[in-house]
Parts: sequence; structure tokens; C-alpha cells
Amino acid sequence: MTSLDLVIRARRVVSTAGVVPRAVGIKGGRIATIAPYESDLEGADQVELADDEVLMPGVVDSHVHVNDPGRTDWEGFTSATRAAAAGGVTTIIDMPLNSIPPTCDVPALEVKRKTAQSQAYVDVGFWGGAIPGNAAQLRPLHEAGVFGFKCFLLHSGVDEFPPLDPAELESAMREISSFDGLLIVHAEDAHRIDHAPAAHGAKYLDFLHSRPREAENAAVAEVIELARRTGCRVHVLHVSSSDVLPVLAAARRDGVRITAETCPHYLTFAAEDIPDGATQYKCCPPIREAENRELLWEGLRDGLIDLVVSDHSPSTIDLKHLDTGDFGAAWGGIASLQLGLPAVWTAARERGFDLVDVARWMCQAPSTQTALPTKGRIEIGYDADFCVLAPDETFVVDVNALQHKNAITPYAGRSLAGVIRGTWLRGVPIDIEADPRGRLLSRGEQG
Repeated sequence: MTSLDLVIRARRVVSTAGVVPRAVGIKGGRIATIAPYESDLEGADQVELADDEVLMPGVVDSHVHVNDPGRTDWEGFTSATRAAAAGGVTTIIDMPLNSIPPTCDVPALEVKRKTAQSQAYVDVGFWGGAIPGNAAQLRPLHEAGVFGFKCFLLHSGVDEFPPLDPAELESAMREISSFDGLLIVHAEDAHRIDHAPAAHGAKYLDFLHSRPREAENAAVAEVIELARRTGCRVHVLHVSSSDVLPVLAAARRDGVRITAETCPHYLTFAAEDIPDGATQYKCCPPIREAENRELLWEGLRDGLIDLVVSDHSPSTIDLKHLDTGDFGAAWGGIASLQLGLPAVWTAARERGFDLVDVARWMCQAPSTQTALPTKGRIEIGYDADFCVLAPDETFVVDVNALQHKNAITPYAGRSLAGVIRGTWLRGVPIDIEADPRGRLLSRGEQG
């Protein structure tokens, strides 16, 4: 097949069949053929990976706050997508809040698309927002190609994206169910958090007590009940409480259409190890205890948690209040877009998982969740989006070497396994010093 544009040979290719030696033939940005490693497959260009390198599908990160336009000093599409590419991520789905305007109607979506168009180094899609008073905007946003709708059940952290009360949540679910859309939920119960001790001061355990797991448990139960009642497809964002896992299992047995995700920081860190005043670890819901972390890993093993995504939620360094270490005042979000794959791989291999597992959580499952039919797998017909990973090479995180706009992350100084040696988008290596060539994606379209 000399008509191929490119053939990549690797002794380790991560596929649904396992980690296998293969030659991958690419034509027009798509995977055209997959053959044995020793085959005589030919292309205009030939690339052979080193023996210590693995060819993985490009990571699909469906939970990223880019904050552009409106808060571009926090992050922007140029810096975010460069960070994504440096971390082996080839597709991101941008959250509807922290940018101004939030993506809660079609005109705001068009502003977001126009902003991203010339800056995207990787492919970019968009979530819509479900907020009080915008029920009539949900179907138009769906028809305009958003991947679903995010809502909060308590204050989001920014006033322009208010939460839904129970009646508004049910109304949004009924509307979204009418066109078989997807609602993704920040599930913490406002009432329980209002009655918890207020977050203040530098003690991490005081902050942890201000966001009790009971608030997450109650909110997930409420979402399940309303999903059962309305028939709406729902997804629980950033699960941090292992208590919800049996509840999710029971709901699925009952036929509720519900999925769930967790994040690298919940799988890596433990509350007992977070120093007082270290506000770079603050996120909502919070990082919980080591025992809880291990149960989240069991949730992944059992399939109760479907995917792992970054929840990259950066801010300027001053908003983290490192000078006072006040967890009550600090912005709640963790910057990790560039580090998600090595962070998860480092922790996963310590627990007996392999790269097939990691690819299922971080590539395949997010592409399934977002209905991207040509992303997340190394299979014929899929986009030639790849991450070249050296899984056994380690590095120490240097915040000043990251592409994130603000040099702060709780991973600073941490040794991680898995060096990304290259990221390919539709069969071409991404060069973050060249002009960007990422595409804007709409729900269900061919990449």
C-alpha cells in the first residue's frame, strides 16, 4: 500500500487487543490500516519508535477550564492547548464557566468558537451550561453542537454561572431528556455545605471538613432520583467520595443512565499528606483520605468510575493566596492538564494496572462519553491522534517547564513516570512553536 502518507512502526502499540507490535498506516489524517510489525507496509514517510516508546491513542480530556475569553490571565486557548499537546492530549472539551460570557446560549458559544479558532493546537469542543432561566437555550445549544450541559448544585465560584435549585434541576433534566442530551453535574449539596464548618485558615483538615463527603453523597443521590424520574442521561463530575460508588452501581442496575469520572489528583494525593497552607492542593470537591483514594482505584477496577479527566481549573497565582495559606480565601482548582497522563500512569502501575487500562479511562471512555466517533482508539477509520510515551522514564515536575499560563500545581517537585516524547494530531506531529492547526469539534461529527 504505497498510497499511504505515513507508516508508524512500534513494538508496543496500545490497542483494545492489548499492547502489541504493529505497523500503523495513515492516509488523509486517518488510520487506514493496521498490520503486523514486520509487514512490508510502505508509506511516503516512515517512522519507527524506539524500543522504550509506546504508541498510545491521544488522550481525550473532557473536563478542561480554558477561561478564554474573559479570564485569559488565568488560562487561554493558546497556553491550554499547548499544555495539552505537551501532555499527550489531542482533544479537549472546554467547560462553559470561568470564561466571560459563560457558554449558556448560542451567541456565547459563537464568541467562544471565534476566540478558540486561531489558537487551538489540539482539537477543541465545548460544553454548554444549564443555569437558572436558560432552559429555552438548551435545545438551540444542543443543535449548535455542544457536547452536553454542565450544572452546579451550589455556588460555582463565579457569580455569572449560578447553580440550579432542585426544581430547576428537574426542569433542565426534562428539557435535556426531550432531545436525549447529556447533563453533567457538579454534585455537592448546597444545604449540607452551608451547615458545615466554614472554610477558613491554613489547616487543610478544616477545609476538608467544610466540604464533607455527605454533601457529595446526598447530591449524587438527588441526581440519580431525578434521572430515574425524567429519563435524562447524566454524568457525575469529579467523584471524590468513594461512598457514592455502591449508589452508582445500584442506579445502573435499575436502568438509570449514569456515568461518572474522577481526576488524577484524587487518585494521587491524600488529605493526610497535604501540608497546612498548601493551597495549591485546594479543589472542590476536596482531596480526601488515603483510604478513600484506594477505594476510588477499586471503583476504576470495577468499572463503576468510567473515565479519568483533569478538571484543569487554573487561576492566577495570587488567587491561591500562598502568602497566607488561607484555604477559605484561595481559588479552588488544580492545574494539571499537561500532567494528567503521567500522574495517572505513575499511580496506576503501582497498583497493577497497565497502559490498556489507562487508555480505556483517558482516551476511549471520554471519547465515548462525548460521542466523538473517531477519537480515543488506535483502530482503522479513527483519527491518527497519538501520544508517544516512554512509560519507564521518570521526570521531576518543574512548574517553570510547563506550558500552563500560571506556574503553580500541587505536582511541583513530584517524580512521575511516563515522559511524553511526541503528540500527533491527524498523522502530523504537533509543534507548539509553529502555527496551531487544531480543529473545533461539534457533537457527533467525524473528526
